[in-house]
Amino acid sequence: MVRILHTADWHLGQTLAGFSREEEHRAALDALVDLAAREAVDAVIVAGDVFDTLNPSADAQTLYFDTLARLRAARPHAAIVVVAGNHDPAGRLEAPRGLYRLADVHVTGTIARAADGYDLARHLIPVRDATGAIGAQVLAVPFPRVADLPPLDAATEGSPVVAGVRGLYRGMIAQAKAAIGDTPLVVTGHLHVAGGLESEGAERRILVGGEHAVPPEIFPAEAAYVALGHLHKPQRVGRDTIRYSGALFPLSKTESGYEHGATLVTLEGGMVQVEHRPLPRPVPVLRVPARGALSRGEVEAALAALDLDPATPFARRAFVYLNVAVEGPATGLQAEIAEIAEGFPLRLVAVTLERPAATGEGAAEPVAMRLAERRPEEVFREAFALKHGAPPSPAHEEAFAALLAMDEDAADEEAA
Repeated sequence: MVRILHTADWHLGQTLAGFSREEEHRAALDALVDLAAREAVDAVIVAGDVFDTLNPSADAQTLYFDTLARLRAARPHAAIVVVAGNHDPAGRLEAPRGLYRLADVHVTGTIARAADGYDLARHLIPVRDATGAIGAQVLAVPFPRVADLPPLDAATEGSPVVAGVRGLYRGMIAQAKAAIGDTPLVVTGHLHVAGGLESEGAERRILVGGEHAVPPEIFPAEAAYVALGHLHKPQRVGRDTIRYSGALFPLSKTESGYEHGATLVTLEGGMVQVEHRPLPRPVPVLRVPARGALSRGEVEAALAALDLDPATPFARRAFVYLNVAVEGPATGLQAEIAEIAEGFPLRLVAVTLERPAATGEGAAEPVAMRLAERRPEEVFREAFALKHGAPPSPAHEEAFAALLAMDEDAADEEAA
């Protein structure tokens, strides 16, 4: 029997509205290392997006290397496998190969080929139990870039990109199974598999050629388990043994409802058991209100009702997204609400102004006109109403007329 801890999408170095998340990352990775030790795992797989950007900061890299060292100390015999995601600097990630070798850490940033196909010495990592017996093999496949795919055939039925990804996995899995026989094969991937639920606005559509998802059928039954990264919600895709572990904690507003954590995989006697293991959330990520929107007058009371501890260190204060219902002009409202929020022990990420949806009743069909045929005052009124959901007040009309007059005077002077 071997046990594998599957994690992904750390996004070290990420900030939220300019606020550092390093404190959260440290706490979440502490919990991850503790989980690996407590469950006595034989392998840890990090399925991509270790970093948030292609040029990670020194602090983010330090936290990454410190975490690898702590995992190695917690589980001296365990295989530690890291693959690059679309956010990662693939070449730089795997560059310290000699140092990784000293720590028995396996990092794969790009696809390595050999004369007879793929370089399995770089891609195939044994997972040994406490006795030293090999209980599984990990086929480490990073985010597939264009150069990694087999030659694309535009005449292929369907998407040539999907066909290329399918061919990549088919070739690598076939070669790996020929080398390991009946030993269970665990395959990694960092891509969007069709059927997986995205976190709106948080994840890029990453395949080339206009495609963004591949079918789960690209992973054949020969793969005992598929450890995926890229989508931040923990979930199965296609079958129970194809899974996204999800991110360590919410990386955006749309992820606050997930139970974040890691996946514990047990392989024994041809059976695969998969369990989601939640991790403590280091910092609350709150939408206020949970549904709908507040009026301007309700904002202060709603923030007070959160009952947040003023003694909380700044780096552990809750992230808050406010939704406020408005009708008519809202000039200066966001700044006003931000000033109110400063009186509470929280970090305001964003204020979303929600307006009543237009019914469209009685709306006239738009008439195509050239801008030269329109009077500036008409264009201003329409633009103001579109922006603020209400016509301009007399004061706004007067201010625009004054600006227009200044512009006309300047034009006359230039012509003279």
